[in-house]
Amino acid sequence: MAENQRIDKVLANLGYGTRKEVKSIIKNGGVAIDGIAVYDSGTHVDPDRQCISVNGERINYKEFVYIMMNKPAGVISSTEDSMDKTVIDILTPDYRVFNLSPIGRLDKDTVGLMLLTNDGDLTHRIISPKNHVPKVYYAKINGVVTSEDIQKFKEGVTLDDGYKTMPANLKIIESGDVSTIELEIFEGKFHQVKRMFESVDKKVTYLMRLSIGPIGLDPSLSQGSFRELTYDELSILKTF
Repeated sequence: MAENQRIDKVLANLGYGTRKEVKSIIKNGGVAIDGIAVYDSGTHVDPDRQCISVNGERINYKEFVYIMMNKPAGVISSTEDSMDKTVIDILTPDYRVFNLSPIGRLDKDTVGLMLLTNDGDLTHRIISPKNHVPKVYYAKINGVVTSEDIQKFKEGVTLDDGYKTMPANLKIIESGDVSTIELEIFEGKFHQVKRMFESVDKKVTYLMRLSIGPIGLDPSLSQGSFRELTYDELSILKTF
């Protein structure tokens, strides 16, 4: 519940500026609660029950927002960048005000499931190495993927920096000069999937994340599209 929060804290949390900037907006009469202008930044408000407007525009208050995105290639998993388009740039303005951040990362050329939220506790639980949250990827591989590779991945492979990965579950969909596979890993090292295949002398040419923990990518989401998690998805994710 969000009752009895200071109005300046509510607006700062929604991305309307720093606490100092928000205080200035309030002082200049830009904020109203239930249609009545307020000038004291310490005024308490219940955003779940009262109508708050900023410069005449009603705000849609949510303490936490949880987004599923189908990340396209060429977009980086960052909140801001001076050179490249970020996953935040894909969001519409009504979601950008919530100061969302990606949960974990995908390489610039990797597509698929990306979760974004402003819930720091949930983010920490999912990305914490000690929790070993499973992630499933679909990939196209230059080279014949074999049962021997399956066994090597099951035992853990040694990456180029000497790190030995946790056991991973490799499934061959089609084996040939260009193989297609699914891979379940339980950690998130830098470029991990690509480096795992490099360790067995093969190259990933296409990579797509299908799931994070119990949450699978909605097949109806085209690349570059996003939506909020459903109540059921969020309930499952929070109890995972």
